[in-house]
Order: sequence, then C-alpha cells, then structure tokens
Amino acid sequence: MRADLVLVGGGLANSLIAYRILTEEPDFPLLVVERQTSLGADHTWSFHDSDLTDEQRRWIDPLIAHSWPRHELRFPRRRRVIESGYNSVSSARLHGIVGATLGDRVLFGAEVADVSADRIRLADGVEIRARAVIDGRGDPGARSLAVGYQKFVGLFVELSTPHGLDGPILMDATVEQLDGYRFVYTLPLTERELLIEDTYYSDGPDLDPARIGIELRSYAARQGWEIRQVTGRESGVLPIVLSGDIRAFWADGAIDVARSGMRGAFFHPTTGYSLPEAVALADLIADARRSDGRSLFRLTRRHSIELWDRGRFFRLLNRMLFRAADPDLRYRVFERFYGLPEPLIRRFYAGRLKWTDKLRLLLGRPPVPIGRALRCLFAPSPSVAPGTTTRRG
Repeated sequence: MRADLVLVGGGLANSLIAYRILTEEPDFPLLVVERQTSLGADHTWSFHDSDLTDEQRRWIDPLIAHSWPRHELRFPRRRRVIESGYNSVSSARLHGIVGATLGDRVLFGAEVADVSADRIRLADGVEIRARAVIDGRGDPGARSLAVGYQKFVGLFVELSTPHGLDGPILMDATVEQLDGYRFVYTLPLTERELLIEDTYYSDGPDLDPARIGIELRSYAARQGWEIRQVTGRESGVLPIVLSGDIRAFWADGAIDVARSGMRGAFFHPTTGYSLPEAVALADLIADARRSDGRSLFRLTRRHSIELWDRGRFFRLLNRMLFRAADPDLRYRVFERFYGLPEPLIRRFYAGRLKWTDKLRLLLGRPPVPIGRALRCLFAPSPSVAPGTTTRRG
C-alpha cells in the first residue's frame, strides 16, 4: 500500500492539511490514518477574525459552523463587550466536509504501531509506504516542557426557552474561583442551544466531569436557562507552557518524522488556541506537498522553533500567572487585561504583539504581588520539573 503523503491522526491539524492540499490539487495521492471512526473526535475549535489572514479565512470558511460579530467578558469588577468577530469549527462539520473531500483516502479504525519518515506500520502488521509522513497524534509525552494546564468540561444543551444571548461569553469569571483561575465559556449555537464549558487555568491536569457537570447545571439555572436535555459533551486538557527546551522536545520520539498539531507544539502559548496555527501549518505543508519526509521534518521543526521563539514573552506572562498570582486571585490578571484597548487584545490573541503592547502589559501596578512579579520578570526561566509533560484530553 502506498501514498505520496501519509497523515497519521485525523485531528484538526491533519484534517486541515489534507483539506488545504485537496482544495488546490483534488487528485493528490494522500492518505489520512485515524484510529477512531470520525475526524476531529468531539471537539470545538474557535478563533477570532483577526487571527487569520483574508486568504486563510477564504479557504477555511466552508468549515466554520458558527460566527458572531461580538463577544462578552464578565469579571467581578468589569463587564465588557468586544466588537470583534468570533468563529467556531465543530468536529461534526469538520468530519462532514473534510471526510467528503477525502473520500476513500482516509483509513478509519486503524491503530498505528510505528512511524518513520517514509512509511508507517499498523498494529495488524500492514505497512504503508510514502514519500513523506506527518505525525499528528497529539501529545508525544515529552518531558522537556514545564506547563500549567487549561482544562475544561463542556455540555451541549438544548433549552426549554430561548437563551437571549446575541454572542458568546468568552469568560464569565464571576463564578466561584476553584482550582486556579476559573471561568465559564458559553457559545450560543441556536436560539435554544448552547455549548457551556467550565474552564480552569490550573496547576494540575485532573478533571472531575461528574462534579463539573453539576456545576454547569447550577450555572445554567442561575442564568435563567432551563436545560431540556443534554445533547453532547466534550472535555480537554491543554498545556500552558511556562518554560522548556523546544529542541529537546523535538528530539523525543521518532527520528526525522514531520509533526503537526499538539505533537509539534503548534498552539498559542497562553490561550491554548490551536486553529490559527493549524491553518498556518496547512498553508506551509500545501506549498511543500511534494517534498520528501526528511524535508518536511526539517520544515515543521524549523516552523515550531520559530513559533517557540516568538512566544518567549507569552511564556513570561504564563509564569507570572502561574507562579506569581495566588490561584484564587488569578482572575485579576485577566480582569486587568480586558480593560486594555481592543486592538491590543486582538493582537494578543493573534500572537502578534508590538513592543509597545508588551510595555503596556508590564507597566503599571501588576495584579499580582510585586515581589513575585519581579522574580518572574528577571529570574532565569524555571527548569523543567521531573515528569512534566504536555497533555490533552
């Protein structure tokens, strides 16, 4: 069995790579190998209008399930509406459109036992040869990154009456602060359907879905929303990187194999958003789609290191959040941040801060103890704790 390009894993990153290539060259001989029975698993990926270029937005537009012209933030001492577009891609939409585009070029229910730059071996012994292989199977289990965690449990709910929202609530931090910085994230899908997620910026990765499900039902009741039925669930644990060695991260695992998604550390270092980086990587791979495996390895490794270098300031902010702020007062960091001008907020999410933005974020009285803030600012990056790894649920 053979294909020019084999994409191991059918998550967001590899699905977008396949879709981007096939929209340019419909007959390109690629193959997606996924162990589940659908693409994307049970996830929702969101992004701001300003996260993508106009050209990127054009090609990804068919995959967008929902768009809103504005979104809201709620904190104990601040409530604000941001007049900036926000969009979501659902796993159902991803599977439907990318799956139809792939046709028979996707192999579901296939467990991969081994990968190299130009072939993979399945658990049943079948070998698939290729000009190039890209590994996008999520967390590689590396011990080279020190991280905190953004973790969440979400319920898709149908209400008895309309919810009354005209846009998402990206953060409602008026809830009780538990297990670090906690907020509820709400997407209005139809006039009676919502995705409600309980989210934590936490020191540990553990989740209690049963308890959080009860918390979410209680939150909905306080908003005056009567849940008629729960139609779906999703959960996840995303890394918030504090420090590490990106070259050591790439040295772990299969030698000379290109990577995508979480496996290549392609995500925003503070927000954990992965769709904008997945889109950028898909553009890069589409332009180099006839390269051999080792060439794609060098390309994706170099792109990951460049992203890491650009994220140095964000990792400093992460250390101030996780190391300087008391867990139950971390919300104050975000409460202050969302008082800043909208253009700065948009550049923050897009990962394109100006030097003046960085000064604006650091100047003034920080919403954390000043001594701890200064230690985070001037001390060397903390070493990686033994056994620390990136994880995703």
